[in-house]
Amino acid sequence: MEEALEITSAEVLPALLDLPWQLPLREWPEELIAALPRGISRHMVRFVKLDGHILAVKEIDEALARHEYDMLRQLNRLNAPCVEPLAVISHRFTASGEALNSVLITHHLPYSLPYRAVFGQAAIRHSTVDRLIDALAVLIVRLHLHGYYWGDISLSNTLFRRDAGEFAAYLVDAETGSLQATLSAGRRENDVDIARTNIVGELLDLQAGGILDTGFDAIAIGNRLQAQYSSLWKELTSEESFALTERWRVDNRIRRLNELGFDVGELAMKTDRNGTFLSIHPKVVDAGHYSRKLMRLTGLDVEEKQARRMMNNMEQFRMLPENQGQPLSVVAHQWLAKVYEPTVRAIPRELRGKLQPAQLFHEILDHRWFIAENAGHDISLPEAVQSYIENVLKDRPNEAAVLTETNSQLHPDIASSLSEDWSGYMA
Repeated sequence: MEEALEITSAEVLPALLDLPWQLPLREWPEELIAALPRGISRHMVRFVKLDGHILAVKEIDEALARHEYDMLRQLNRLNAPCVEPLAVISHRFTASGEALNSVLITHHLPYSLPYRAVFGQAAIRHSTVDRLIDALAVLIVRLHLHGYYWGDISLSNTLFRRDAGEFAAYLVDAETGSLQATLSAGRRENDVDIARTNIVGELLDLQAGGILDTGFDAIAIGNRLQAQYSSLWKELTSEESFALTERWRVDNRIRRLNELGFDVGELAMKTDRNGTFLSIHPKVVDAGHYSRKLMRLTGLDVEEKQARRMMNNMEQFRMLPENQGQPLSVVAHQWLAKVYEPTVRAIPRELRGKLQPAQLFHEILDHRWFIAENAGHDISLPEAVQSYIENVLKDRPNEAAVLTETNSQLHPDIASSLSEDWSGYMA
């Protein structure tokens, strides 16, 4: 006797019952499917439009589905950068009674890009590749600080969002992961070594397919990941000793950590037996120093480097004669009402979905600086907005909307997949 369909869900979404669970995922009707870029995957994955949501549905063994669902839920509770799990559907059967694999359902991460879509852009620059690798290094460090061992780090298992002039990386696949109280140096090094090996292989595959220029040194890029990870981990966790007369270095250490986007929960400090040297060991809370600060002041929820850029702009606004001496909380409210919101509203409605509002604001500020440099005089923000719309934004691909047409800016092997399901969303 067949068992009844079982749904384990993190939230109530009755429309899940309307999906054709009796069909293998590859046979689902096209009217349900959201056409998004695909990558390489071990499992069948489809993007589904349901009740105003876009969901990633992955067909997988039940034990693996439940493990990944639990891992993603725990990581979300820790505020780790990863996709958000929705449900596990098990006890699926075809109309003829044949057993089907379970599925894991996660929410689609808006404005996110798989590495193949980023690397497939025409004439990708070395600096862009470096920024992607640096973002992945930050992601690995953040997960390791939480005690998470990934076990299968790769570009395929990561999504990227634009974050001001950089990228922010998000974990997608948690099948092989495990959470521990702390990770040993050996486990961390093994995780990073796996990442390096996988990334070198992925880049060599892109070069073999003509998607990535042969001028890119895949091994050097893999080595960069290891170096960036080691440097960041040392900065965040190492103990520092200095003379008691140099206590200002405590403030400098905290400032450096804040500049990297991390908050410090507490400092363990001790002196040597002679009381001549002080040692500090910071306890890092997590990334998101500027984004949390901006959230407290304005309610805006944005990426870390976007938040840092916006805080800098707010400080410039604070220097205006009418704002000097005002508390930051008051200035923040005025900046939001007089600078940020009018700038975003000035973007035509049909173009606003191309980028996140915070990314639009960042790019407008960059564009304003660029055209002012060329003009040799200051440019007002409204002028910069209009110029940005006419000369930049109109030609940008839409990173929020469902993609249904190939993008001519992408390599043909990448562009041909944009009208198909994004199978690489969850490797």
